[in-house]
Amino acid sequence: MPIVDHLPTNMRNKIRVAENDCWEWAGALNSKGYGSFGHLGHRVSTHRLAYELLVGPIMDGLHIDHLCRNRTCCNPVHLEAVPQRTNTLRGVSFAATNAIKTHCKRGHEYTELNTYTDKRGSRSCRTCRTRVHAESAA
Repeated sequence: MPIVDHLPTNMRNKIRVAENDCWEWAGALNSKGYGSFGHLGHRVSTHRLAYELLVGPIMDGLHIDHLCRNRTCCNPVHLEAVPQRTNTLRGVSFAATNAIKTHCKRGHEYTELNTYTDKRGSRSCRTCRTRVHAESAA
């Protein structure tokens, strides 16, 4: 029996298997583009429900990351429970884009000595910060 057959019938009937093996949700979507489904009297995300039913409970503090980057996918092989930071940095968000940068906009390398990190976790170039502070003091 295919693993998808272990899902509730009314859920399974709204899944379309794509060529890349994504189990694409063909039912309702929430405002962020994730599958949404009524289960046991509650509205739940299809990817989270599929993961819990086919893999196991999602530990507190973990988020489900779509390794395939397809928000409608609920194939548990394409899902991984990870901390929020890992999920964010794997994506294409502003935070993820900046996290992979190795140099500031003026070309200075982000090294341990040349990187300032503020209390929110944002980083900046110490060389550029020093220059800006010197210019504003003059």
